[in-house]
Amino acid sequence: MKQGDLVVRNSYGGDVLFRVEEMRSDQALLKGTDYRLLADAPIPDLSVVRDPEATSARQQVKIKVNDSLKRMRQEKAHLTVLSSPDRAALQQQSQSYFELPGKVLHLDGDGNYLRKSMQLYQTMKVPAHGVHAHESQMAQLLYRLLPQVKPDIVVITGHDGVLKNREGEDLYSLSSYKNSQHFVNAVRVARQYEKNMDGLVVVAGACQSHFEALLQSGSNFASSPGRILIHALDPVYIAIKASYTSVRESINLSDVIHGTISGIDGVGGIETMGRHRMGLPKPKKVTHSMASMKITS
Repeated sequence: MKQGDLVVRNSYGGDVLFRVEEMRSDQALLKGTDYRLLADAPIPDLSVVRDPEATSARQQVKIKVNDSLKRMRQEKAHLTVLSSPDRAALQQQSQSYFELPGKVLHLDGDGNYLRKSMQLYQTMKVPAHGVHAHESQMAQLLYRLLPQVKPDIVVITGHDGVLKNREGEDLYSLSSYKNSQHFVNAVRVARQYEKNMDGLVVVAGACQSHFEALLQSGSNFASSPGRILIHALDPVYIAIKASYTSVRESINLSDVIHGTISGIDGVGGIETMGRHRMGLPKPKKVTHSMASMKITS
């Protein structure tokens, strides 16, 4: 067994596929390949996976992902046929209107997940700026990036997890989590930059993150109410929903939460207005606000 190998934990029945991030004498540091989970495990408890696509864990996740992507495309098509009477009339009467989906700033503690996220933003035609950074660096990075990128939506995610042997009241202490404190610090910076909850939509957290602390620090949407694993693309799904919901309409909480792969135990949030705008007439050139895709490390 070596760094980079795909493995499962025998004691958990092989329910989650991991990649070995680091070998530490008799233990290995693991990162989930589909779920935003950071874990460690005794090396004897691990089995190397030669064909990840054949594992039941990967097959079940792929089914959920395909269902979520299908729903996402359907909802995007529905959201662009806008329900507001005057916006609908604009679509029917004019061929020269243009659309401005909300711009996303996505900070991710995992480079592989960031690439998958940016591919999905591109597929769904959402303007996005992605940055790969360690969770501990995110708050400091936001001081510089927020005024530079001027996003409508910021996603703060990566890896997290409840530390071993923490139960009961310990679950309400930030010290019981691997990265929740870092996410909270970053959310606070975002809220200092834009106090209006509808002016900047904040999506924060990863697997098993401290949901209540993230909401209290200013997130619109956060994980994880049930302290469960969340899929890598769940924060992206919420950001896309916010990007394509009209600034005149509230994001449908039930739809967006139940539309994620993890569901209501994985993600929660508060009433929030969308960030999509329409304009008239259509400009001859694409403006900078219609943002090109960008990824930095």
